[in-house]
This record gives sequence, C-alpha cells and structure tokens, in this order.
Amino acid sequence: MRPFALSYARPAVKTPATTPYSYDATRQLNVLPDGRPATCSRAVLLATGTTASTAGSKTHFDD
Repeated sequence: MRPFALSYARPAVKTPATTPYSYDATRQLNVLPDGRPATCSRAVLLATGTTASTAGSKTHFDD
C-alpha cells in the first residue's frame, strides 16, 4: 500500500540564492555594490535577520 502523500509529493524547487552584498577583505565588512556598508540597507537587515547568543547570560550571573 502506498501512502496518500507520496502520490502528490513533488521535489522542492530550488531557487537561486543571490546575496545583495559582498565581503570586502580590506575593510573587513560586508559592502553593498555601491560601496556602502551592508548594515546601511534596511532591506538587507530585514532579509538576513540577526541572532543573539544568550549562552553567556545563562552561564554567568555578571554578564
């Protein structure tokens, strides 16, 4: 017996990933095509997101 879902399952379509910034080794930061730091672009910040580690706060009371 074949599971119902396998009758309709399709392979995921891979979309090409484009990065709107590149790494500048001399300045040691990500830059936009016009040379501004990537952090200047609100769209880049919203698309990439950020994470913050809480490991230090949970292991050390004085953090």
